[in-house]
Amino acid sequence: MASSSWRKRGVAALAVAAAAAAGLGAAEPAHRITNGGWASGAWLGTAGTATGTTLSAVRTAINASTGAAATLTGQGVGVALIDTGVAPVPGLAASQVVNGPDLSFESQDPDLRYLDTYGHGTHMAGIIIGNDTATGTVGLAPKAKLTSVKVGTSNGAVDVSQMVAAIDWVVAHRNDDPANPIRVINLSYGTGGTPNSWTDPVQYAVEQAWMKGIVVVAAAGNDGNGDLVVSDPASDPAVIAVAAGTTKGTASTADDDFASFTTIGGNNKSIDLIAPGESIVSLADPGSNVDLSYPSAKVGTTLLRGSGSSQAAAVTSGAIALLLQARPTLTPDQVKTVLTTSSTYISGLAMQRNIRELNLNGAIASQNLWATGWNHSTGTGKLDDARGSSRVVRDNVALSGDNSVWGPISTAAWAPKSANVTSWSGGTWMGYRLAGDGWTGSSWASKTWAAASWSGKPWNGATTWADPDWDGHYWSGHYWSGHYWSGHYWSSDDWSTAIWD
Repeated sequence: MASSSWRKRGVAALAVAAAAAAGLGAAEPAHRITNGGWASGAWLGTAGTATGTTLSAVRTAINASTGAAATLTGQGVGVALIDTGVAPVPGLAASQVVNGPDLSFESQDPDLRYLDTYGHGTHMAGIIIGNDTATGTVGLAPKAKLTSVKVGTSNGAVDVSQMVAAIDWVVAHRNDDPANPIRVINLSYGTGGTPNSWTDPVQYAVEQAWMKGIVVVAAAGNDGNGDLVVSDPASDPAVIAVAAGTTKGTASTADDDFASFTTIGGNNKSIDLIAPGESIVSLADPGSNVDLSYPSAKVGTTLLRGSGSSQAAAVTSGAIALLLQARPTLTPDQVKTVLTTSSTYISGLAMQRNIRELNLNGAIASQNLWATGWNHSTGTGKLDDARGSSRVVRDNVALSGDNSVWGPISTAAWAPKSANVTSWSGGTWMGYRLAGDGWTGSSWASKTWAAASWSGKPWNGATTWADPDWDGHYWSGHYWSGHYWSGHYWSSDDWSTAIWD
């Protein structure tokens, strides 16, 4: 892989505006970030979360620590995590994780392939299946089987075409492991655009997963309580859109509410559920971007605090794995219905908007199994509408038009193949060689989708995508949805001192 310089470019004005909206006064410009916090003081430093919200406390908050839910582990349920990869840290059992294809730009470097150079995916994996015996930190569904499909790099770079290919792959391989079929996709991600739901290719992709029996959980976004637009694909009418909640550091759910940084929706779609998402303690990824840049977020040597609708989505995905262990015949529509109709009324803005918090025991007991109809996407819309203003950049040229990162793509030609589960053939997606053709082994240590060099050249004729420079695309609602770490603001575009060579 060619030598690369990785640098995030700033959106300090958004940070300042968000700080002002939160009543914290003007934040320092992005380039003044030091030691994991704003030079002028901590961002979102709320009482009761200085030591973080443990996953044990999260389980209590979602009513999963007693009753029928208490003994559930997610055994027999597969969860696909489409994210920045997963690092082989001690808190993740090799027997519980497998690698799908690495579709990220880093896949072309054997030293980076599959690994989580950002730190986001590992944090999500810890929430879902973690089991850190050194600290007693246990994820929501520690016996679920997690399939990691890496799409993001150390600076978050990913195009919507990579996301679509990843979702298609999960659908095609959902039953590869009959003992642990993939029943859940976690997408702590949002595109840069707000496309029409009835034509958007990204929403079409998640709908295909949904109709093939996979529950899709997507983060709503983190643009603050003044943001009424849910991120794509959480905006799809079928999938479960999750906003981050705050427990306010108490065991009672009566005072829980929307976290101040979370998108609350209402314009293009209502939030479906709130789940704890503030200062969640999960697994650290030593040496990753987040780990190195924000040491004050560390809890001991193996854990890290992070906040966002990303974390809330992962909590929900883990809870759904438990629900499907208890009630394996539920369809995605039924899962959504039992979750939303049995959720817990909480306080404040959430009460005003009639948005409730996840209640797992309530869902396990619920007999509300009706399915509501929803308008389907045709999938034939423009990729640029999903990208919005957020583009990957190579040689100062932004990816645009009817192009994937691998070459030209027609959404009209892709959509029927996606529906028929034929967009992938072995390790080839829509005619582009992205991976090898088969699985080997039976666990994380050996069961890995074979690597392959991408055939052909990137869409703009460059010889490699090895040096992507990200220009404003952020996970889950314009930012990585874990972008508040331990009360300190961060985002994928603002690593003022992070140069990767």
